Amino acid sequence: MALPTSTLERDARQIHADGHRDGEVDPGEIAVGVVIGRASEFFDFFVYAIASVVVFPKLIFPFVDPLTGTLYSFAIFALAFIARPFGTALFMAVDRRYGRSAKLTVALFLLGTSTVAIAFLPGYDTLGTLVIWLLAAFRIGQGLAWGGTWDGLAPLLAINAPEQRRGFYAALPQLGAPIGLIVASALFAYFLGNLSAEDFFSWGWRYPFFVAFAINVVALFARLRMAVTPDYVELFKRGDLQPARVTDTLRAEGKGILVGAFAPLATFALFHMVTVFPLSWVFLFTTEGPTHFLIIEAVAAICGLIAVFVSGVIADRIGRRNLLGGSALAIAVFSGFAPQLLSGGFVGESVFMILAFILLGISFGQSSGVVASNFAPRFRYTASALTNDFAWLFGAGFAPLAALLLASNFGLLAAGAYLLSGAICTLLALRFNKRIEMATSGD
Repeated sequence: MALPTSTLERDARQIHADGHRDGEVDPGEIAVGVVIGRASEFFDFFVYAIASVVVFPKLIFPFVDPLTGTLYSFAIFALAFIARPFGTALFMAVDRRYGRSAKLTVALFLLGTSTVAIAFLPGYDTLGTLVIWLLAAFRIGQGLAWGGTWDGLAPLLAINAPEQRRGFYAALPQLGAPIGLIVASALFAYFLGNLSAEDFFSWGWRYPFFVAFAINVVALFARLRMAVTPDYVELFKRGDLQPARVTDTLRAEGKGILVGAFAPLATFALFHMVTVFPLSWVFLFTTEGPTHFLIIEAVAAICGLIAVFVSGVIADRIGRRNLLGGSALAIAVFSGFAPQLLSGGFVGESVFMILAFILLGISFGQSSGVVASNFAPRFRYTASALTNDFAWLFGAGFAPLAALLLASNFGLLAAGAYLLSGAICTLLALRFNKRIEMATSGD
């Protein structure tokens, strides 16, 4: 990887050479890099998530009923979140020895390769149980790669954002999620709506995975542009965003990492209750096809995109800790009635998705790096990465599996109870970590 990496570094530096004066970097420029990186990651994420509902149960698990096949698919879905902290440990070692650009190049190469490999998988009828093991292996590859794609730009942005606009800048990285969902949903809706079932399951579903690989190439160059130029290298050093050993970080910052992982738990639980679980419920338990629901999801994601911006304005007025706490209370209320709307046909589904995405946008917009400034400078970079990994693992990794399992056995209200548990965890984490207000509110 030495030659390609050095070539990319040289090209990135050349393009970036005239962009700054006196070593200053505009926080808005950091935000652009973060949005591009996050959008590519979330596009990969949603392509797999949608396929885990509409493709894999039939292609990989045709020997069981559709519900069981979807539960199996969601179990494999969770493997990436389990693998992600191990990926962080692995790629932090690469970062320490070879540098951030080598880490990003190898990680995004692994992510792209794993994603494209999934697109070439045959069905169970061709390879038998081997195809299940291959899907699991490639999913683990994606998880390891996501651990390595942590570039430190989110905490760098939090550190360099103007004090009076920290909420606004904290919201910008979160735009990647709705952007990725909109594009992934639109692609799958197009192929589902314009191809026969035979053509879709033969080749149509594979194209979004190929697109994901192409987007990763663009994202790699955008991230290298940020990671290797002198001004950014200096900013990383100034913010003490250098990799530390994972074992040392856990010993020194374990409590803070744990609290930080639980602080946005309600948001991350809602994330999958809105983006993955509803599609599986509508696909399995209603007579409607997935195409129209993917369109509803894309439209609702636009509402979520707007809500992310709104979250920044609100946070700058009342503080991020207050916004996270208020959002958790709203999610708790939402969990008590909203899931029932999924059984209300087109109108009920639309109301559920729009309300959920507005609530998700407001809460998710402030869930990025809420405790980065609390960590000791020496461990800030690695601790922020691990906090992010564990937040997704605890809050989202098993959410589609748990929600579908509960809802299929006890009704949609039980899925709401799962969401309620996430809201309670967030409120408790905020109660025990009052420093979030000091570190992030801008007060």
